[in-house]
Amino acid sequence: MIELSTEDPEASKESVREWVWNFRLPYPVGWATREVALTLMQDRQSIPQSFVIARDGRILKRFIGYHPERTISQMREAVEEALK
Repeated sequence: MIELSTEDPEASKESVREWVWNFRLPYPVGWATREVALTLMQDRQSIPQSFVIARDGRILKRFIGYHPERTISQMREAVEEALK
């Protein structure tokens, strides 16, 4: 699991560091290049966007937004399915 920021790395370095600290993220956070961000977001401006990606690079599941009661269980289910 990784998280990618689409912000400018130099301008957002401290705010991303605070985000990781405040939410105690147990996974790495990096920056997506403009090209990668455009490819992944497919002209959608909604954030957060989460993806379950297969070992061969295919996007198996895309989550747009976050719902506190549903998103975590849906993500868990998608990851478990991807691991089968």
